[in-house]
Amino acid sequence: MNERYARERLAETCKLLYDRKLTVSAGGNMSVRLNDGEILITPSGRNKGMLTPDDMVKLSLDGKVLSEGKPSIEHRFHLALYRMNADTGAVVHCHPLHCTALAVSGRQVRCNITPEGVLLLGEVPTVPYFTPGSEELVEAVAKAGKARAMLMAKHGALTQGRTLEEAFDRMEELEFQAALQLLAGDVEDLPDDEIARLGAMRWPYS
Repeated sequence: MNERYARERLAETCKLLYDRKLTVSAGGNMSVRLNDGEILITPSGRNKGMLTPDDMVKLSLDGKVLSEGKPSIEHRFHLALYRMNADTGAVVHCHPLHCTALAVSGRQVRCNITPEGVLLLGEVPTVPYFTPGSEELVEAVAKAGKARAMLMAKHGALTQGRTLEEAFDRMEELEFQAALQLLAGDVEDLPDDEIARLGAMRWPYS
């Protein structure tokens, strides 16, 4: 991907996440793959709604900083996901209110109560809590790293996709599913045969 275009798209996506209240203040971190060996990621400690294209930090997949700026302290789990998933083109980590409400109360997000949840997300694991930026958190995220989306206990949510748009869409859908679950209460999942049918339809959503 052209670096200037990627910088612009990442800044636009960060502002959209902020405007949609999927993250607040300096919370979260977002990245996009440039090529087989490099990514762009948001800088550490900055408000995601105010970032410019030039604020994004370029990293090699082995963690070397290749531009000005200090990358997010959580850049290592982004790198782990890119290294293990060749088709991952973007990673979004946010603190959406309803997802985080589930994550701090030890509840799973249920994505089998609507067709869109099945199609866009599938099963959503919860990663155990570890200190942000720690190697333990990197390892926990990598262990669940084949999932399209995951909750992070006491922390927030993470999605990945082939493009920034896909990763964004998954985060927005994940937050919708979490809000719906909290509003609807104890409702039944779709029937098993319908979940299987939707799973078979998942391409090109997978």
